Amino acid sequence: QVQLVESGGGSVQAGGSLRLSCTASRRGYSNYILAWFRQAPGKEREFVAGINWDGSNAYYADSVKGRFIISRDNGETAVYLEMNSLKPPDTAVYYCAAADRLRLTTMASEYIYWGQGTQVTVSS
Repeated sequence: QVQLVESGGGSVQAGGSLRLSCTASRRGYSNYILAWFRQAPGKEREFVAGINWDGSNAYYADSVKGRFIISRDNGETAVYLEMNSLKPPDTAVYYCAAADRLRLTTMASEYIYWGQGTQVTVSS
């Protein structure tokens, strides 16, 4: 069992930046795909960004492309989400997730480990 713990959420004004972190409770997931999802009130959970096992390939939702950067540190068993030029529609609970597979996927059902979520609020 792997536990994922997010941190770094908070409140920021539009145009600001935040950096989310997610650490795993144990090593051994360095070959997993890692991703960030988000869920706003009344909406379904949506894919934000994903990164493959060695960090050589990343994929972003169109809504965040050019503004968010996902990265991972396998030595520290962590994944990060750098969020820039934040907008009010980015307001949501952000979750990190891990999938034991080689190919990136945007489908939440493919991810077997989830963090508890961290709130990001962007005000106008």
